[in-house]
Amino acid sequence: MNRFGMFAARGGGIGSIVGWFIRVVIYDICITGISEIFGVPRLVALFIFLGILAAIAVGGYFLKQRMAPGVED
Repeated sequence: MNRFGMFAARGGGIGSIVGWFIRVVIYDICITGISEIFGVPRLVALFIFLGILAAIAVGGYFLKQRMAPGVED
C-alpha cells in the first residue's frame, strides 16, 4: 500500500485539509457577521460566537438528560 492509500484509509490527506478549510471559512464568516452586526471588534465577536456555541452545547446536554435521563455517554 502506498502512502496515499494509507492517508485515504485513515481519513486524512487532501479531503481532511479541505474540510478543515471550509470549517475555518464558515467560522470566519460567522465571526465577521457578528462583528459587523453588533459593531464590536473581532475578538469580542469571537467570544460572543463561543458563548453561542457553549449555550447550544449546554442546551443539548439538558435536552438529552430530559429525554433520556438513564443514558450515559
